[in-house]
Amino acid sequence: MSKRLNNKVAVVTGAASGIGEAVVRLFVAEGARVIMTDLNAVEGERIAAELGNQVVFMTQDVADSASWAALADLVRERFQRLDVLVNNAGILLSGNIEEATLEQWQKLLRVNADSAFLGCQTAIRLMKVSGGGGSIINISSIAALAARDDYMAYGASKGAVAAMTRSVAVHCRKQKYRIRCNSVHPDGVLTAMTRASYPQGVDPARFTIDSDPMNRACLPQDVASAVLYLASDESRAVNGIELRVDSGQFVMSI
Repeated sequence: MSKRLNNKVAVVTGAASGIGEAVVRLFVAEGARVIMTDLNAVEGERIAAELGNQVVFMTQDVADSASWAALADLVRERFQRLDVLVNNAGILLSGNIEEATLEQWQKLLRVNADSAFLGCQTAIRLMKVSGGGGSIINISSIAALAARDDYMAYGASKGAVAAMTRSVAVHCRKQKYRIRCNSVHPDGVLTAMTRASYPQGVDPARFTIDSDPMNRACLPQDVASAVLYLASDESRAVNGIELRVDSGQFVMSI
């Protein structure tokens, strides 16, 4: 590895599986020190122990403001600064406008959008103190850009994340914080969360781009590579973008 994140301190939420785990593993390989957070303490602690002293695990409810305050304290205590935040934690629930319940709507907004809001606020407070700037990466979804009737509330929650990302990017630029904020928009990533949506008895690997370039599904590592670019200094002039990792699905749908 080229150590593209050497000496950087990163926080990755939803890091005990899927995209978050892939990001943590890649960040560590590229030289970063990482605080990984998740509600799944068993898997989170296992991964942290496997990766060694470059990684610290913290149990976190990302929709709870007190948990973000505790995370900020941990960052100050252990590392004294923050360079990268990856707001990755999220949930997926299906339902069109007629089927979705208010409870589902509120849960998706709380976990997917409120968490990103709290994460951005926390990261800015930490990053601006050091004066060195930083990179905030919000994991949104292709559902934020292209209409999906069967994932209405999910798309709305991820759309909120995308809109907030642009606002954060503008604000930090105007304040001259040197803090960048970008969103990543995957589609059909094979994780434990999305595998449940495939028909029983069907191998999801059949739907990956490895099987057929016309397929939509990719692997968590594909998203992690895009996140790495936005976290690194190679993207220092990239701010407020929506980076699609969707195998061209969006452009074929318009």
